Amino acid sequence: MQTIDFQLRGEFIELCNLLKVAGVADSGGRGKALVAAGEVTLDGRPESRKTAKVRAGQVVECLGARIHVSAAE
Repeated sequence: MQTIDFQLRGEFIELCNLLKVAGVADSGGRGKALVAAGEVTLDGRPESRKTAKVRAGQVVECLGARIHVSAAE
């Protein structure tokens, strides 16, 4: 499984946008489609909210990639 470390610059990022900026999805629309298809988990649980707020300390998994979200230094 590919591991991606993402540094969050604000309080949160929407799930579909995180998939895009982390390189898992080609676009925000593709990110939304992946969530709708049930391909995404947030902290080990299936996530169906396309604009779920992802915060530092959370882990997103999708298509063999694990994204660790941390606060920007």
